[in-house]
Amino acid sequence: MIDDRHPLVLAVEASGGARIAALNMSAEDAGLSVGELVADARAKVDFLQVLPADPAEDDAALRRLALWATRYTPTVSLWNDGNGADGFFLDITGASHLFGGEQKLLVDLAQRLDRFGLPARLAIAETPGAAWALARFHSSRLCLLPPGHEVQALKALPVTALRLSPETRTTLKRLGLKRIGDVADKPRAPFAARFETELLTRLDQMFGHVTEPMEFVTPPPIYHSIRYLMEPVMTQEAVVFIATRLMKDLVHPLVRDGVGARSLRLSLYRVDGHVTAVELSLTKPSRDPAHVAKLIDLRLERIDETVEAGFGFEALGLAATLVEPMEPRQTDLDPDSGQVRAEKISALIDSFRQRLGPHSTQQLAPRESYLPERAEAALPASPEETAWPPANGERLRPIFLLPRAEPAEVTFLVPEGPPQRFRWRGTMYHVTYAEGPERIAGEWWHDGIDQPTRDYYLVEDQSGHRFWLYRKGILPRETDKSQWFVHGLFA
Repeated sequence: MIDDRHPLVLAVEASGGARIAALNMSAEDAGLSVGELVADARAKVDFLQVLPADPAEDDAALRRLALWATRYTPTVSLWNDGNGADGFFLDITGASHLFGGEQKLLVDLAQRLDRFGLPARLAIAETPGAAWALARFHSSRLCLLPPGHEVQALKALPVTALRLSPETRTTLKRLGLKRIGDVADKPRAPFAARFETELLTRLDQMFGHVTEPMEFVTPPPIYHSIRYLMEPVMTQEAVVFIATRLMKDLVHPLVRDGVGARSLRLSLYRVDGHVTAVELSLTKPSRDPAHVAKLIDLRLERIDETVEAGFGFEALGLAATLVEPMEPRQTDLDPDSGQVRAEKISALIDSFRQRLGPHSTQQLAPRESYLPERAEAALPASPEETAWPPANGERLRPIFLLPRAEPAEVTFLVPEGPPQRFRWRGTMYHVTYAEGPERIAGEWWHDGIDQPTRDYYLVEDQSGHRFWLYRKGILPRETDKSQWFVHGLFA
């Protein structure tokens, strides 16, 4: 049984033996450190608890925590150097005022992490490099560096705070360069000649001379709105109500920019740190809060088993991840215009997709082919009207075409007369009327082989049921044997 009160380390296999990848406070107080050989650690500490590390699960847990951190800002980036110094960056530009300032945001973040059992070191600075260095090497667990104080605060930190490779750190140590100031105050040319570009790049990133690219855990939304709740909510009705308010907040910037949302992401932040993201895709751009609320309601019903409220959701965020131009329209003079009908059809398609799944709604579209089974294609449903070729009264087609033509036993007049009776699916049908044949040749240019010709007949039985049959191949004169199939049904 694992006891957190005693020294505990996580080990990974490495050259020379297993090494410590992570450790608890008791192990750290005992003088152990990350990277140390487990064999040496056992010699220092009695009854040391050793468990194998799981880097993949650690990465997944860090990503889940970073997704939770999007409650503060949608721009969150992971940091994992493989040496246990894991964490994430938050770009809080334009977001700190929602929490009463940077200091209050810092304290709120620290308190919530503490409640999760994840004590952390946090820092706010003008650049990611400076924040990373202060979070790990500043004397205070929480550090807020005012703009303009970077040089004084950072030069006293060790060169390890530059996020350098082990080889570069070792070389700097051998040269007697222990502090960032020892490097920053020296001429750059010798360092450029002795080291790779890593050293000077990290220095420039730390002091803001060059920008540092960030890879965010989720693509930054184009438009975003979030609500922090005084009391957690647990019901679907409450979630839909708040989501409606969030969509109303997005309407003004969407109208201002002349666009509408095509894709939306609703983020539900649970009290225990779990985050559920509900993705919505719309057929046409929209900024109608009622329509979006209905889709969210339908989607939550469909995934209700996977969305667990736990102790409730303490924050909800709605982001427009894809927008498209949305031209102004006039509906008062012509409420039945084609544009209005298209919007109603789009709303219906969206409802079906949220309730039944994204690929549940399709429509038939014409395709150039003589063969009936190839003359139509199933495409994703669209509000746009499909342009079908003009109807030809000489080429009747059944309302219902079987997915695959089914064999039938047919009695017909020889040599090439119409069917007189046939057996299909175990039932005998007597033909009272027959029309045809309509001959359709095979499309050899598609399959590369000469397909048999088909002779189609429209037949009606004694009960008024109408069928579409065809004979495969051209019947030889000297025999009455042939292959017949039922391919479709008329009304």
